[in-house]
Amino acid sequence: MTSPRPATTPQQQYADRSYRSPAALAGGALLLLLGLWLAGDALLRGTGHTRLTAAFALLLGVPLVYAFTLRPVVRAGEDRLTVRNPFRTITLPWGAVEDLRATFSAEVLTASAKYQMWAIPVSLRQRKKSDRQATRAAAGLRSARTADPGPVPRATADRTLAELRDLKDRATTRATAQGEVTVRWAYEVIGPCVVGVVGLGVVVGL
Repeated sequence: MTSPRPATTPQQQYADRSYRSPAALAGGALLLLLGLWLAGDALLRGTGHTRLTAAFALLLGVPLVYAFTLRPVVRAGEDRLTVRNPFRTITLPWGAVEDLRATFSAEVLTASAKYQMWAIPVSLRQRKKSDRQATRAAAGLRSARTADPGPVPRATADRTLAELRDLKDRATTRATAQGEVTVRWAYEVIGPCVVGVVGLGVVVGL
């Protein structure tokens, strides 16, 4: 007889979640394909000066597109929150997080700093739509002939922040969730961009 599986704890339910912007991923992929197609044509058919310009433009453009579209991600684990933004990665133990909020952008606050979470876009239009639906539901404006659709859906950013706050509340007092905030700059992105800018400046000046 097979023994029943242990129930999943609330901590396990929220462990190692990743949040990205699907629109940013799709847009970034399209921009990279377009840029590679245009630059590839210039590299194959252009003159020496055109090829140099295309090469340095790629060296600048590809890291920038990657940084602002494909790189951003928020990872939430049992003990810490990792925020990967275009040019730096911030690792925050849950004990160091004081608040998470989404006004015009999603932000995580500590006692001494505030960090934006690029991977969680805030849609004011989506939020207004959810607010209107909630207002109608509270005012009892639903048709009596329509079945109850259930709870009013929340905006994606608000729903994500609620999940992160719940995980933070569960982990705040845990010993393994304590520590200092660490920030690491993405030199693998910054370096090629600097080389691309300098190279373009030199080539254009020729």
